[in-house]
Amino acid sequence: MVASDWTRLAEEMGYGYLEIKNFEASTNPTAKVLEDWQGKCFRATVGGLLEMLTRIERHDILTDLKQKIEDDCRKYVDQQQKQYSLPLQDPVVGSSFPRSHELSGITTRDDPLGNTPELFDAFICYCQNDIQFVHEMIRQLEQTDFKLKLCVFDRDVLPGTCVWSITSELIEKRCRKMVVVISDDYLASSECDFQTKFALGLCPGAREKRLIPVKYKPMKKEFPSILRFITVCDYTNPCTQGWFWNRLARALSNM
Repeated sequence: MVASDWTRLAEEMGYGYLEIKNFEASTNPTAKVLEDWQGKCFRATVGGLLEMLTRIERHDILTDLKQKIEDDCRKYVDQQQKQYSLPLQDPVVGSSFPRSHELSGITTRDDPLGNTPELFDAFICYCQNDIQFVHEMIRQLEQTDFKLKLCVFDRDVLPGTCVWSITSELIEKRCRKMVVVISDDYLASSECDFQTKFALGLCPGAREKRLIPVKYKPMKKEFPSILRFITVCDYTNPCTQGWFWNRLARALSNM
């Protein structure tokens, strides 16, 4: 499968055939497209660009440029703060903590100041059609003697945050392991694909046993090739189903 190039990105930005042909004459068509898009589009933001890269499935770019994007955004914010002086305000009128820290929390139990980020035993990678099994996972692993703490995006992440950046933060810095719920629907999910590849990129060859694939129902499609070298926790095998939750819990609690 050939990865989408700058022409696919230009199409996603709304450029037509003739405009794209004009960009080809440039020595750096990608830079020319981004420059032109920034000058004429009100949605020419970092978030808008990340959304388009996600839609054209260039998750490799998102992963490779993550740190650079964050650094550039931080520099831009610093420049804006230096350029515009903030009006004086009585602290009694303002909020109970500095405005710059108001959005530091990304999960429901985060300290709003960002001083004590919420940590988890495992990030659960799943698609919406498999949410019922995720509920069962919560009952078996959190609400029993195992007392594990799972990061379930729909339950634990505050709304209004950038899905890509928050997911990366959770997988890389907040969660010790990651459970990948494998199903036919998982194979069709671009979000699950990004999360899995991002986690594998943090731990090449899964030497730290960061990823734990879980197969919970029979599949019609072929098992994902990028996970074939990792031992699977198989809920579909009736002979080993009685050991399933204990094995999974021990894998997650193992440092």
